[in-house]
Parts: sequence; C-alpha cells; structure tokens
Amino acid sequence: MIVKDVMKQPYVIDKDISFAEAARIMSAKGIGSLIIFSKGKIKGIVTEGDILKNFNKSGNISKVMSTKIVTATSDENIEDALETMRENKIKRLPVLDGEKLVGIITLTDIAAHADELGEEFFF
Repeated sequence: MIVKDVMKQPYVIDKDISFAEAARIMSAKGIGSLIIFSKGKIKGIVTEGDILKNFNKSGNISKVMSTKIVTATSDENIEDALETMRENKIKRLPVLDGEKLVGIITLTDIAAHADELGEEFFF
C-alpha cells in the first residue's frame, strides 16, 4: 500500500492567524492540523497539540508552528512513511508530488487501514 491510497486532503491557510481562529477552524473541520502555505511552499504546520500547549496565550500561530517540515511523497510505501514518523517523533506528514502539496497522512489514517496492512506491519 502506498501513501496516496490513505492520504487525505490537507487544510491549507495562507496567512498567520490567531490561536483562537486556528482552534475554530480545526474544530469546525474535524482536523488536527493546519498547513501554512505561501508562495508555492509549505511555511509551517500547526497542530492541535501546539494550540493546546498555548491555550491561555494570545498571539498568532507563527509563534508556535513547526517550520522544520518533514514530508512524504504520494508514491511512497506506507511502511516508509510510518518509519519517517517514528524517526522524527511526529504524527503527520504533508504529502508532496514533486514540489506540489497533494495531501496529508497521519498515524490515524494508517491505523484506520490496519486490517489491510496486516498485524505484522504494526509489530
């Protein structure tokens, strides 16, 4: 199985927004992250964990977003994407085709396909 078989559409924003606005978007869309994308490049990713850690603070997501972006490719094996997550201690990977953002894959997406991947995949 490859990444494009389980990836989802990312929710992308193109400007710096407040923690509260980011939380509203994530809650309304039922998502766990926002990708900040500007001038054809990923500038950062902010997760629900980033928002929760800064819940009582004011400010914008640029203060807490991760700017060291680790990605996967759409034709990459799921096993390789999972290993990338493990190595980097992250739960989600933006997915690229060349330089183009085409999706996002999360640990939850992979776990949802556990039956298809087989027990030996996880152990």
